[in-house]
Amino acid sequence: MSETRRGASRGQEPSPGAERARWNPRRCKEWVLSPVVVRRLRDRRVRMPLYAAAGLVLAGAAWIAVTGVLARNELLAAQRSLQTLRQHLAQPAAAPATAAGPPAAPAATVRDAVRDATGHAARAHRLTTGPAWFPAAHLPVLGGPFRTVRGLAEASDRLTHDVLPLLARTVAELDSTGADDGRHLDLSALRRVAPLLEQASRSASRVRADVDGLPHGTWLPATDRARTELARQLDRIIPLAHDAAAAARLMPSMLGADGPRRYLAVFENTAEARGTGGLPGAFAVLRAERGRLSFEHFGNDTELSEASADVDLGAEFNGLYGPAAPTRTWVNSNMSPHFPYAARIWAAAWQRHSGQRVDGAFGLDPGAVSGLLAASGPARLPDGRAVTAHNVVDLSERASYALHPDFRRRKAYFLDVARAVAIRLLGASADPTNRTALFSALHRQLGEGRIKVWSGHAAEQRELLARSFGGALPGGSAPLAGLVVNNAAGTKLDYYLDRRLTWAPGRCVDGRREVTVTVRLANRAPVSGLPPYVVQRVDDPPYDTRPGDNRLLVSYYASAGATLAGATLDGRSAQLSHGAERGHPVFTLDVELPAGAARTLVLHLLERPSDQPAFVLRQPLVHPLRARALPGGPCTG
Repeated sequence: MSETRRGASRGQEPSPGAERARWNPRRCKEWVLSPVVVRRLRDRRVRMPLYAAAGLVLAGAAWIAVTGVLARNELLAAQRSLQTLRQHLAQPAAAPATAAGPPAAPAATVRDAVRDATGHAARAHRLTTGPAWFPAAHLPVLGGPFRTVRGLAEASDRLTHDVLPLLARTVAELDSTGADDGRHLDLSALRRVAPLLEQASRSASRVRADVDGLPHGTWLPATDRARTELARQLDRIIPLAHDAAAAARLMPSMLGADGPRRYLAVFENTAEARGTGGLPGAFAVLRAERGRLSFEHFGNDTELSEASADVDLGAEFNGLYGPAAPTRTWVNSNMSPHFPYAARIWAAAWQRHSGQRVDGAFGLDPGAVSGLLAASGPARLPDGRAVTAHNVVDLSERASYALHPDFRRRKAYFLDVARAVAIRLLGASADPTNRTALFSALHRQLGEGRIKVWSGHAAEQRELLARSFGGALPGGSAPLAGLVVNNAAGTKLDYYLDRRLTWAPGRCVDGRREVTVTVRLANRAPVSGLPPYVVQRVDDPPYDTRPGDNRLLVSYYASAGATLAGATLDGRSAQLSHGAERGHPVFTLDVELPAGAARTLVLHLLERPSDQPAFVLRQPLVHPLRARALPGGPCTG
C-alpha cells in the first residue's frame, strides 16, 4: 500500500487531489464527484432551466409589448382608412377636377380605402398570432386582455376581408350602372349586388357575435375600451348592411322591373308636429317603370282636404285617434307614429279623390330633403333662386311664412319648391358622377327615419316592416321609450320645439322594475316678430294665450305590459289618459306650452324586467330628440 493511501487510512489530511476525487473500488475504477461538487452541479442543473424559463418569459413579455404597440398602430391606421372611406361616401357630390386631372372615380377611391384598411388589419392580426400570444391569452386570470386583443385583431381582419370588399364591389357595380340614355337606373345591377350585400350583412353579424364572446371587464381598461369601440362600430354597420341588402332586394320590383308602379310621395311639414313627423302638406305622384322615374302630378293639402279614406285600422287606433278623424281629415292622417297606418290612409284617400290606385307611399320631411340636396347639389326655383341643403329647412318651415303671407301664394310656392327639388333629385340619380353620393345620402336618411316607405304589396311590406325605413312602431318584449307629440293648436311653432327624454330604471318590486321617465319640453319661439299664420291658433282654448304660445298632445309609448303608477307635470300630480297601440300602453296629456317656457313631465312606471337595452323611438322633427336610456337588467333575488 502506498504512503498516500496509508496516510489517508490513518485519518491524515488528504492531499488536494484526493479532495477532488477518490477511488471507489465498487465502481470499477470510476472517479466519483465529491458531495460538495455534486450539490453545486445539482443546483446548476436546477437553476439553468429556471433561468432559461425566466428568459423566455421576459422575451415573450417584451415581444408581446412590442407587437402589441405595433398592432395597436396598425388598427388605428385601419380606422383612419375606414374614416376616409366614410368621408368619401358622405361627400355631397363628385369632387371637382383639378389642374392635375379629373377626380378619381368613386369606385376607385373606395377600393383604395378598402385596400389600405385591409392591409393594416391583416398586419395587426399577424402581429398578435405569434408563439408568445397563444400561451399569454390562455393564462388563468391574467390572460383576459391578451385574448381580447387577439380577438379584436382577428375581428378587424375578418371585417376588412369579408365585409368591406363586398361593399366595395357593390359601389363599383352601382357606380358603373345607367342606361344608354343616362335617364334611368339599371335594375339588373341592383339585383346583381343584392347577394353581395346579403353576404356582407351575414359576415358582419358573425363578426359581431365573436366580439360579444371576447373577455371584457378585464384588468386592462384599454382593451375593454377597444372592444367597446369595435362593438359600437359594428352596431352601426350591421343595421345599415341589413337595410342595404333589403333595399337591393326590394328596389328592382318597387322601381318597376316587373311592371309600372305608382307611389304617393308626401312632404311632411315638421313645423307642425304629427306622429310620423310633421303635418302632411305637399305631395306628388311618382311613376316608376323599368328604373325610369317621373312625376305625374303635384298637389298640396288643400286638394285632399275633403278626401276620406275607407280603411279600418282597428279599435285601438280609433280609441286613441278617433276624435281627430284621421281617416277623414288629411292634416290629421298621420297622428300615429306607426307609418304604415298613415300610408294606408294616404293611399286610400288618393284613390277616393282621383280614382287612381297607388302601389305604395313615401313620407319625407325638409330634413331629409336637405340631406339629399347635399348629395345632388342645389335645385333652382322658377325665379332663379336656389334651394340648397343649407336653406331648405328654414325656407320651407319658417321663412316662407314671412315671404308669402298670402295663403294661396304660399301654397303655390311650396309646390314650386317640391317640384324643383324632385326634378333635381331625379337628374342626380341618373348622373354617374352623383349617383354614389346620392345613394349614400338616401341610405342615411332612410336609416334616420326621415324617409319612410310603405308598399301595398304584401311580400314587400313584410320585409319593410322589419327595417328602419318601414317606420313601424316596434313590437316585441324589449323596453320601449317612445315620446310622441302632436300639435294641438294648429300653429307652426314646433319649428322652435326642443325635446329631452331620460329613461331611468330603478329598483325591483315584486318582480317588476320601477322606471322613471322624465320628459322636458321647451318652446324657444320668440315672443314677438313671428308672422300671424305661424302663431295663430285654431283650438280656441278657454284660457288666455299670447302669440307664440303652443299646445301639444304629449303621448308616451311604454314597454309592453307596463303600468302607470303616477305622473307629475312641473312637480304637480297629473292625470293622463290611457290607451294602447300595437301592444304598447299609451299615456297622453294635453300640455299648454307658453312661448319661452319649459315644462317637465315625469312618469313613474312598473315594467317587466329585461336585460335588453331600451329602444328609443325618435320622432323626426326640426330639432332632434335628445334622449338618454340608462342600462337596466333582470330582477334578481
